[in-house]
Amino acid sequence: MIPGPRNLLTDVPGLLVGHADDDGLLSGTTVVLCDEATTASVDVRGGGPGTRDTELLSPEMTVPGVDAVVISGGSAYGLDAASGVQAWLRDKGRGYPVGPVTVPIVPQAILFDLINGGDKDWGRFPPYRDLGWSACDRAGVDFAVGSVGAGLGCTTARHRGGLGSASLVTEDGFTVGAIVAVNCVGRVTIGDGPHFWAGGWEVGDEFGGRGLPPRVDEEALKPISKLDALSATTPALVATDAILTKSEAKRLAVMAQDGMARAIHPVHTPLDGDTVFALATGRMAMKDPTLDMLRIGAAAARCLARAIALAVFEAGQDGRGPAGWPAYRDEFPR
Repeated sequence: MIPGPRNLLTDVPGLLVGHADDDGLLSGTTVVLCDEATTASVDVRGGGPGTRDTELLSPEMTVPGVDAVVISGGSAYGLDAASGVQAWLRDKGRGYPVGPVTVPIVPQAILFDLINGGDKDWGRFPPYRDLGWSACDRAGVDFAVGSVGAGLGCTTARHRGGLGSASLVTEDGFTVGAIVAVNCVGRVTIGDGPHFWAGGWEVGDEFGGRGLPPRVDEEALKPISKLDALSATTPALVATDAILTKSEAKRLAVMAQDGMARAIHPVHTPLDGDTVFALATGRMAMKDPTLDMLRIGAAAARCLARAIALAVFEAGQDGRGPAGWPAYRDEFPR
């Protein structure tokens, strides 16, 4: 399997990504826009999630597709971002038809970045609704990674977190992609060295080419967490151009969660809200649903692991991000 032409989620046809952020706020929002109502599901593993409209993504629920998915900073205040995205979509005539009106379906997951040094004294209303609208205006197939959008204010137990994305094309021709905002309780690097937990899944030298160390000592395996472990959560989304049912999209989200386990230690803790959405844009039919799903799910887990490492590898460039955490590439120059 090789990456798509951009090595981004938008290698999956039918998707656009947009960011909006504020350096003073030290927070932001990222939106994944679907060009039409798209099959979706979700899997939540963290013990402290913050979400909107995730229950309707269960396979037994009625609504067949979503118009966008939002990942945002701001903790519960950041849930306003989906309202901005919903307003933007309504302005474009998008949404689930209910009689004479349409209701855009916009699930969301948030992360906690309220005590990262940014100015959160925003007055009467938080700014996330406006950020959601702005992110839609800026959406395209090309987008930045690192300290941008929902990743601007992210941190890990050792380095600045960030926004990452990666893609793969399977041997059967299906495109798979991932996007993630890495704001985890744990670490994405091994011990005090430069190696990423996801190093064995790297393509080329996309996050430094260091691979895995020959041996991981006992000290590196200790579950070290942030000083303030409550300020966490890693929301993510994976997608494919395969035609999937909601049940198959659910299985894709479940399999993709393994990418978090490969890239973050510890993960899925009581203090994280780790959430993975799955989208299927429906461009290619599967010939063998069982075998094709196996390969697509494996690719999604690998993409997510790589996207997590890439988020931290690219974070902090141009001095952006929380000042109290070092940028990986400042500590380990390429």
